[in-house]
Amino acid sequence: MFPEYDVIVVGAGHAGCEAAHAAAKMGSKVLLATMNMNTIAQMSCNPAMGGVAKGQIVREIDALGGMSGIISDKSTIQFRMLNKSKGPAMWSPRSQNDRMKFAEEWRLALEQTPNVDFWQEMIRELVVKDGRVTGVKTGMGIEIAAKAVVLTNGTFLNGVIHIGEKQFGGGRTAEKAATGITEQLVSLGFEAGRMKTGTPPRIDGRSLDYSRMEEQKGDEDPAGFSYLTTNKLQQQRSCYITYTNQEVHETLQTGFDRSPMFNGRIKGLGPRYCPSIEDKINRFAERDRHQIFVEPEGWSTVEIYVNGFSTSLPEDVQYKALRKITGFENAKMFRPGYAIEYDFFPPTQLNLTLETKQIQNLYFAGQINGTTGYEEAACQGLVAGINAHNKVHEKEEFILKRSDAYIGVLIDDLINKGTEEPYRMFTSRAEFRILLRQDNADLRLTEFGHKLGLASDQRMEKMLDKKNDVKRLLNDLKQKKVEPDTINAGLEDLNTATIREKASVIQLLKRPQIGIPELMKLDGELAAYLTKYPQEVLEQAEIQIKYDSYIDKEQKLAERLDGLENYRIPEDFDYSKITALSAEAKQKLNKMKPATIGQASRISGVSPADISIVMIYLGR
Repeated sequence: MFPEYDVIVVGAGHAGCEAAHAAAKMGSKVLLATMNMNTIAQMSCNPAMGGVAKGQIVREIDALGGMSGIISDKSTIQFRMLNKSKGPAMWSPRSQNDRMKFAEEWRLALEQTPNVDFWQEMIRELVVKDGRVTGVKTGMGIEIAAKAVVLTNGTFLNGVIHIGEKQFGGGRTAEKAATGITEQLVSLGFEAGRMKTGTPPRIDGRSLDYSRMEEQKGDEDPAGFSYLTTNKLQQQRSCYITYTNQEVHETLQTGFDRSPMFNGRIKGLGPRYCPSIEDKINRFAERDRHQIFVEPEGWSTVEIYVNGFSTSLPEDVQYKALRKITGFENAKMFRPGYAIEYDFFPPTQLNLTLETKQIQNLYFAGQINGTTGYEEAACQGLVAGINAHNKVHEKEEFILKRSDAYIGVLIDDLINKGTEEPYRMFTSRAEFRILLRQDNADLRLTEFGHKLGLASDQRMEKMLDKKNDVKRLLNDLKQKKVEPDTINAGLEDLNTATIREKASVIQLLKRPQIGIPELMKLDGELAAYLTKYPQEVLEQAEIQIKYDSYIDKEQKLAERLDGLENYRIPEDFDYSKITALSAEAKQKLNKMKPATIGQASRISGVSPADISIVMIYLGR
């Protein structure tokens, strides 16, 4: 009935979609198995992509040739660049999306990708022979052969949904849980754990009073995620901001005795940075209000996502508390919020390619690895799909370093440090965040994607045009000088020092008060020249000029640390033979089996002294 596939991807969430698309586009014959074809690429939680650090990840996926950026742009209803008041290392793109259109666009994209087949059924078991995965077995007992398997099960592995004192099996509301795989993997020697996440109630937008809330509009000149997107967003929908109050908190507290989080029924660890509303008012009892973002779920639907009000309290308590929020006095609930517990596998059991250490050709991506968020899942799916394809076609493994991308930071963190709570990406996790900006993801990564056969020739040409334009512009600006008579009046208006003699444009641009837009207003001749360049080229040149010394310093540090990544450690190296190592270092290093000295240095519990000893022992 089925041919042998190169790669089978189990699960069609954000990780599964990126994995299937990547492996198929690179030339593998792919089967995407999902329990429900109608929920491919479902936005299970909030209808949005990007945000702080997450937006950088979406840009990186796009630069490599993935689809998340393109799909987001096709379904965006509002776009904002966050943190514009801060330095460019912190700028983070975020889109509000049409939930139904996002899923529809992903499904259409996959259906139009040659080499992708679909199968709707639960995968209950892996077929494993001699330490290598050779296929999967479905709930109906059908065995499908494959050279590699990527598991992207999301919250479905033994998922349990909690609403107050009620609990029932499910991977999402109205969808059944997946069973069998956890038990099999544990029997094969894997360590498993439980995690928890949650979602807020959904509300009928027609029942809300927006006049009592603060309107939050999109950017006046909205950009987008994809470097290929040329159609600007012409129309946007507003979001709104309101707040909880003391009365809301008191109402919520009446349900604490029936809360699964407080009475011990939920055992899994929840996300530290996206806590439930009951957790917030319990942990931050001194605060008299918490912010609520009122987010539309699409262009035409009236359904509203109440961001900031995730909860598993009884539905009657949810309803009463919601109606005490400003603007929600007459709110009608479509469905209550809930918490969900699910199985995950500590990611220290993986290699940097996301292949498992115990079973060859088996890859994990997404929430199965203990992460949270669409973007974190999608980038793991992309990397797992690339490496699954490369492994079965005997090609080089694909690993991004911490200095290459936020994707590299995320995977390195997971593999070397593990996670005991749902992992979320932040700019603070990246030590090279001045290098890893959202504006230069194409310059950093498109060449990688093109060599892999994932990023198209069009992407490569566009990136090279941008790179050459920036280089040309920087060279020209180094030569250009401006006269005092031309710009001094304008400099005074900007509250910055006037000049006494001809000054370099580069030196002026290093001033915090002056950017390229200000410079164009000061000098008409210069403005006429600069308008020949696209906005992204002007922005890139300005960032490189203003932050030149910081970029150079970080680049040199990254190059020095990269030297440690080139010191390979034999796979069968036995650290217990090194008597000078601490007991903890021996235990951690033997368990983790780091591939390089660099990787070993980032393992929790391994000190710089331990690293020095290992390097001496290896003759380094």
